[in-house]
Amino acid sequence: MLIWLFCFTVNLNLCVCVCVCVCVCVCVCVCVCVCVCVCVCVCVCVVRFFVVEDHILHATQGLVTRAYTDELWNMALSKIIAVLRTHSSYCDDPDLVLELKNLIVIFADTLQGFGFPVNRLFDLLFEVRDQYNETLLKKWALVFREIFELDNYSPIPVETEEEYKLVVSRFPFHDAEIEKQDFPKKLPMSQSVPQIYTQVKEFIYASLKFSESLHRSSTEIDDMLRKSTNLLLTRTLSSCLQNLIKKPHIGLTELVQIIINTTHLEQACRYLEEFITNITNVSPETVHTTRLYGLSTFKDARHAAEGEIYTKLNQKIDEFIQLADYEWGMAESDGRASGYLMDLINFLRSTFQVFTHLPGKVAQTACMSACKHLSTSLMQMLLDTELKQISMGAIQQFNLDVIQCECDWPSSICDR
Repeated sequence: MLIWLFCFTVNLNLCVCVCVCVCVCVCVCVCVCVCVCVCVCVCVCVVRFFVVEDHILHATQGLVTRAYTDELWNMALSKIIAVLRTHSSYCDDPDLVLELKNLIVIFADTLQGFGFPVNRLFDLLFEVRDQYNETLLKKWALVFREIFELDNYSPIPVETEEEYKLVVSRFPFHDAEIEKQDFPKKLPMSQSVPQIYTQVKEFIYASLKFSESLHRSSTEIDDMLRKSTNLLLTRTLSSCLQNLIKKPHIGLTELVQIIINTTHLEQACRYLEEFITNITNVSPETVHTTRLYGLSTFKDARHAAEGEIYTKLNQKIDEFIQLADYEWGMAESDGRASGYLMDLINFLRSTFQVFTHLPGKVAQTACMSACKHLSTSLMQMLLDTELKQISMGAIQQFNLDVIQCECDWPSSICDR
């Protein structure tokens, strides 16, 4: 009995000392990796202590009681959970959070095998899972930003059938008309589309890693994956798209390509649904299955890009209008439209050619918006309060410019 008492005392003192040292180390620790290593040491020592306690309980009589070990375990468990909850929140590396999760699972499974209740540890893992998802979202925000920064916002050129197969293997693109075309040819979306699609799938795989060994049903795992993917689409990717659209260097051509890109990404959402279904084997017809909200994300981004097109187009018209230099006292007109207006019309003509790739309603709205803005600007110029006198020659010149607008306006687009 003295030997058992000695072992018990040594292990208890060892456990207390280690726990105190760990608390100090964690508080002063700067590197999260060190925190994980320290947690490993703590778990090993705690497991060792309670394994010895369990052995003493079952191998001796009267030395310790079940009530005593349960009380000791509940006290230790409360301390462990408090430390893990506090310091896991400082970790911003998903790989380290995953290591911490694996450590907690091994720790819980080991002690559960000796009859100790560990439900509170698995409840803690749900909190750690939320932290893990947050670190994943931050990581993928950087990935999306880099993809958008490196994109050239022009259709993907494919020179050979091998290149075409490589693209469609990464992104579910099907177009009968384009498939009939001879090589070389171009796909309508830019390079960022298959890259974004691939990265969303990588995120799903990364999110799935946390669900391993958690003893959860396929339905629960399916729900976890869909909820985390929804956060990626509606928060992270949506924010990156909105910031991209507002960047000063993004011009009309890039905005048109962004609209085309978001259209194809929206169409690919159903394939992401199928991707998750194939992983979890949970039928999408299940009553409680969470749906992906990617459709709204890409629609919102597309609407924002459309609004930015209208704004930038009007700003460009204003730049040309500022070049107008009417001589309001001129004796007679030049007999032809003003140079600034011809430059403006040429710009609009080339711009509207790019708009032919847009849906008809968007192109028509852009055309009518530009027409209305130019009309209003010309009217304001003519009715300027600082303009005191206008000669007949100036009115004739102004009339020539208006006639030129009527003749050269791209009605083929406005009437689509």
